[in-house]
Amino acid sequence: MTTLGIIGAGHIGSQVARAAIAAGYDVVIANSRGPETLADLVAELGPKARAATAADAAAAADVAVVTVPFRAYAAIPAAPLAGKIVIDTNNYYVERDGRFPALDEGRDTVTGMLQRHLATSRVAKGFNHIAARDITIDGRPAGASGRRALATASDDPEAARFVAELYDRFGFDTVDLGPLSESWRVERDQPPYGVRQTRDELIASAAQAQRVLDAA
Repeated sequence: MTTLGIIGAGHIGSQVARAAIAAGYDVVIANSRGPETLADLVAELGPKARAATAADAAAAADVAVVTVPFRAYAAIPAAPLAGKIVIDTNNYYVERDGRFPALDEGRDTVTGMLQRHLATSRVAKGFNHIAARDITIDGRPAGASGRRALATASDDPEAARFVAELYDRFGFDTVDLGPLSESWRVERDQPPYGVRQTRDELIASAAQAQRVLDAA
């Protein structure tokens, strides 16, 4: 079974870990404070999970999930993620992350910046426009009426396919936005952000997204 290396054990990371364990994946999870601080979470997750440092989680991962504050993206260890699919859950919050002119001016995207940092990895957007609590409660079987959809974007088709497979295992449909340059369409302040939508609804709302540039 595929091992997910989850770098970041906050609300999203912990919920992805719970959903992954329920779906049969192995999990290696890390945070910035050290593996010993994750003892309670790992005990809850059970024998298919263990805590590690970020570097060890990256090394152990078949596929990694990066879910740290965006401002810390450059601290993600690149070497152990070489050649691997990496799922980026991030959004840009100025009040938390500080200013990034390339984002304010629309010259880049959050996940595009991570892709450049992890130049030898295959990065895809995922889990960024769903509230953490909903990851484990909103999933429905394939074909269920009103099944919620989540978006991905990637410059690598295999990475996008993996995210779609993971979404399906967690109980969600997928909307593929295309390349990373389109990933902003489901980020903060855009129509799909935090909204429960079916696949058709998500396609429509992502198409309505407008990038408001802020060069302040």
